[in-house]
Amino acid sequence: MMSDIRLRQDILDKLEYELSIDAANIGVTVEDGVVTLTGHVHSFAEKHTAERVAQRVKGVRAIAEEIVVRLPENKKAADDEIARRVIKILTWGAAVADLKDIQVKVENGYVTLEGTVDFYFQRNAAESLVRRLSGITGIDNRLRIRPVMDALDIRHGIREALKRNAEIEAENIDVEVSGSHVTLHGKVQSRRERAVAERAAWSARGVTAVEDHLKIEEPRGRLNT
Repeated sequence: MMSDIRLRQDILDKLEYELSIDAANIGVTVEDGVVTLTGHVHSFAEKHTAERVAQRVKGVRAIAEEIVVRLPENKKAADDEIARRVIKILTWGAAVADLKDIQVKVENGYVTLEGTVDFYFQRNAAESLVRRLSGITGIDNRLRIRPVMDALDIRHGIREALKRNAEIEAENIDVEVSGSHVTLHGKVQSRRERAVAERAAWSARGVTAVEDHLKIEEPRGRLNT
């Protein structure tokens, strides 16, 4: 098992090599594989990237993220200006649903998104777009997935998505739908195939949760002749 000291140094090294982050003011502590990030950065994008970098380091079991965003004076903006920027970038984002169903609130640079979208990927896309903006100090994504009443429609949409993907043996995957909750059963041949199957399930309109019970059964290697 990797020691906490070694893990801390690995995380510090990764942060130092990440060119989009000024890691000089980021602190890292590790206890039993649980990482705490402290200090401050100059943008919310840096804060988010620092967390993602730490998550990718082998040996990290959990992360407590306590980094504060301290905007430089030339990056600060009034809340109404930030709100206009948010609406503008969401309007440009083709992946996001009808903007009339999304409400934006900004307080001290902290952006809250509320309302409904049709697809899970639209919820993520909205947050990703807003994260690019300068002047924000945080994001609270409260967007909900608009429910679809017919579970058969959801199941059909997932089955079709599975069939369209050449990486998946769709006949080996069973899809159960209860309301907007999807459960996947069956077998796949790799972790990648499993991840692709999950994405296919999330791609259906109205899905709010995906439970993955897929088993990985790697194909047996051929005997050398």
